[in-house]
Amino acid sequence: MGFMSVLSFAHKLVSERLQPGNSAIDATAGTGQDTLFLAGICGPRGHVYAFDIQARALALTRQRLDQAKQDRLAGVTLVQRSHAEMEDALPQQLHGMIGAVMFNLGYLPAEGADSALITLTESTLHALQSALRVLRSKGIVTVVLYPGHPGGDGEARAVENWAASLSSAEGQAVIYRQIQKPAAPYLIAIEKR
Repeated sequence: MGFMSVLSFAHKLVSERLQPGNSAIDATAGTGQDTLFLAGICGPRGHVYAFDIQARALALTRQRLDQAKQDRLAGVTLVQRSHAEMEDALPQQLHGMIGAVMFNLGYLPAEGADSALITLTESTLHALQSALRVLRSKGIVTVVLYPGHPGGDGEARAVENWAASLSSAEGQAVIYRQIQKPAAPYLIAIEKR
């Protein structure tokens, strides 16, 4: 049967913690795969905020949502801002109420996209701290890391070190990784205490 992909495992972990009516964040919208997934879980009474610095990524996300044509999706707010700005962009009343924040780091995986435009370690670490602050207790952060592209290995090591340094009072962190392939994508998940 084989193990789940890191993206499927991230979705599994999130689906076990989100309920219809919850609010969630896709910190790196990309092509909208996680945004659509979150909108489906949160349902029509919930809401999803999807962040990306690239207008093209948000257009691809909107296209994916429109093609889904599901009336059971949460409302989605697309925000053209860095994931590091999520705390400022999120309505104040949702601070401490978010059920899940998903990160899929690296570059926009779309035809013709500039693979040199990548997530950066400094803004990612700031965004992760913000994610913990906006999460509710028992909420989850998932981070899919891509060490196999230029800049990705350093970002992955920094995120792993950040997660390992969290106190048990802040949350618990796990890694899901194929250890025989060090350049393969892997997942870090943090459940907030």
